[in-house]
Amino acid sequence: MELSYTYWEGENGWLVGYINNYPEQWTQGKDIAELEEMLLDLYENFQEELKRKKGPIKKTGVLRIPA
Repeated sequence: MELSYTYWEGENGWLVGYINNYPEQWTQGKDIAELEEMLLDLYENFQEELKRKKGPIKKTGVLRIPA
């Protein structure tokens, strides 16, 4: 499985980024390896939270509109 993410260099020189499925949850790392480790931790936390939650899990889809 692969997840895409977005990142950039912050003012402090660290890399800041987020998993594209969760753009409201940012994290940072001093280099790309640390950033990816932090993003993986975020993802694992999201998965654990989903397992504990009761009720519907929101998902997204793509609606195709005929031309």
